Amino acid sequence: MKSNTTVRSIPVRRRTPGSSTAVTASGEIARCNTVCASCNLRELCAPCCKLSGPERKIAERLPFTRIRVRRGDYLYRAGDRFSALYAVRNGFFKSLAMIENGREQVTGFAMAGEVLGLDGIAPERYGSNAVALEDSEVCAIAFPGLLALTRELPGLQGHFYRMMSREIAREQDMMLQLGSMNAEERLAMFLLNLSRRFAARGDSASEFHLRMTREEIGSYLGLKLETISRTLSLFHEQRLIAVQQKFVRILDRAGLEGVLGRGLG
Repeated sequence: MKSNTTVRSIPVRRRTPGSSTAVTASGEIARCNTVCASCNLRELCAPCCKLSGPERKIAERLPFTRIRVRRGDYLYRAGDRFSALYAVRNGFFKSLAMIENGREQVTGFAMAGEVLGLDGIAPERYGSNAVALEDSEVCAIAFPGLLALTRELPGLQGHFYRMMSREIAREQDMMLQLGSMNAEERLAMFLLNLSRRFAARGDSASEFHLRMTREEIGSYLGLKLETISRTLSLFHEQRLIAVQQKFVRILDRAGLEGVLGRGLG
């Protein structure tokens, strides 16, 4: 459905420690207000998924704020006051956590249809930095308003808990499996995981562009840049995949799954 909302630029204000406003590289904040019925992710975002007509009308009392984030800019930073969840409409993000000696480690990637900010619910502060890997757009879901609606709509509350559980379980499952894998298994798992996620949003499961650098993949998988490059080349030579810069084509899915020693379906 075509949205009749307009996008306006708001002059940037001084950033405070509790602010989680995304600032564009041009020094402006691009945003507009919208509601579920005009959102092209309405079947993926919590307030509209599987709600009846009357329930959806109640849910639409909660407006979303659509925020555009330029490549390289922060959606929020670790320690910012938690105020909203962010449903990615389009684009790609990485999550970064600070580790020893002030170094940053990539802890996850989020694409269209996925949610950012869940780590801030309990501590009421975001636990990581969220950085756009390309020009992106998110829907900010005001958390206090969302909680208020869940009291009126039990179905919404159940869906929200399921969505939150699914996101947490997906990340935990990925990290637990990676912990016991060698370099080849880790990279195979990573590519297959991306493939399934692209397919879930209606994109090709066999051909996709890597929005992240090889160094960022290495940071996420706990591998050195040289290891990532060498393993990608190995998969290419074995004709499991074809790689051209950031473009990846999966040629032999069964063979790639065989690297893990078991089928992933």
